[in-house]
Amino acid sequence: MIDTILYQYMDEMLRHTTEEHFRYIYDKIDWRARLIAITGPRGVGKSTMLLQHIKKHREDQHNLYVSADNLYFANHRIVELADEFVKEGGTHLYIDEIHKYSGWSREIKQTYDVHPALHVVFTGSSVLDIQKGQSDLSRRAVTYHLQGLSFREYLLLFHDIHSKSFSLEDILAHKVFIDELPHPLPLFREYLATGYYPFSLEPGFNQRIDQMVGQTIEVDVSQYANLQPSTARKLKQMLTIVAGLAPYKPNFEHLAKEVSVSKNNVPDYLTLLERAGMVGLLRDNTAGMRALGKIEKVYVDNPNLMTTLQSGKPNIGNLRETFFYNQMRVNHQVLASKESDFFVSPYTFEIGGRKKGRKQIETVAEGRIVKDDIETGHGIEIPLWYFGMNY
Repeated sequence: MIDTILYQYMDEMLRHTTEEHFRYIYDKIDWRARLIAITGPRGVGKSTMLLQHIKKHREDQHNLYVSADNLYFANHRIVELADEFVKEGGTHLYIDEIHKYSGWSREIKQTYDVHPALHVVFTGSSVLDIQKGQSDLSRRAVTYHLQGLSFREYLLLFHDIHSKSFSLEDILAHKVFIDELPHPLPLFREYLATGYYPFSLEPGFNQRIDQMVGQTIEVDVSQYANLQPSTARKLKQMLTIVAGLAPYKPNFEHLAKEVSVSKNNVPDYLTLLERAGMVGLLRDNTAGMRALGKIEKVYVDNPNLMTTLQSGKPNIGNLRETFFYNQMRVNHQVLASKESDFFVSPYTFEIGGRKKGRKQIETVAEGRIVKDDIETGHGIEIPLWYFGMNY
């Protein structure tokens, strides 16, 4: 028999969960699948989305929500819980923060194979790799990745301003307009500083960011890659250095010297930071559109993280590029441009402020100027804030 404490914990979590606004991938998830994995960095709302779904379907499903770091698992296993749950008529098991459970992939696979009528949904850190666990779940699990709030979602969640999302073609055709927001720039500035994470209205935002960075590197990344504490500290140091230089043109030898690591380890460490949602690696297309090319620039992952890591005083030009790359990579492959800042096939984008000229792209086919500090654009000049409306 399942410990009633687990149901009490779920009920308590559901009582504090609202169903007002759902994240951008909610309707894209095929919730009918038998095994679903939802990954993403800390603090972007994975747990809330899980609880919202449970609350929405509480009447037509026998649900159980658990967190993998619950003390219950100190002397119980996931497979035992699944067995008991199925015996009691359970149909949908939701496991949050699965990366905190040792041997999770093997037990999830066993649960999937033994209980064909049971639906399992689990969330995990963005460093989670379902193909490299002790059991390969790639053929069983349908995987979704959740990013932080877009500018559109921020407007909805914090200001109750409603807008549909716009495709890249809509953005470039100047079809972006929000009836409830004739002057978007003041709220856009707020978003760049504190709007990417759903917890941004809670007290101590900067402290929460610092804690999130520490937990991500010292716990999530360290457990995944079996890092020594000294190596985790070097990763944190590397992030701080990159944040001060971003967008950073990689010099692996210099970076290795700064943090006292082997030059050969630097690309692996940067990849770990990318998967953890700490940095974004802009690559070229030398390896083809589907493969990973050479790293051309290293960005801090998002504007809020960049602002915090730079003590509230980020370089505005770097912040603009960080925002564009962060928002556009959700629905598009964003590559380095040889002529300008970014290439999103078939378009080349040059990012700048109100006075940005056309010189760098005047000979480039399908070139566009993306300008900050303007509300509306025309022709090839596109307002920067438009690109926060694409998801």
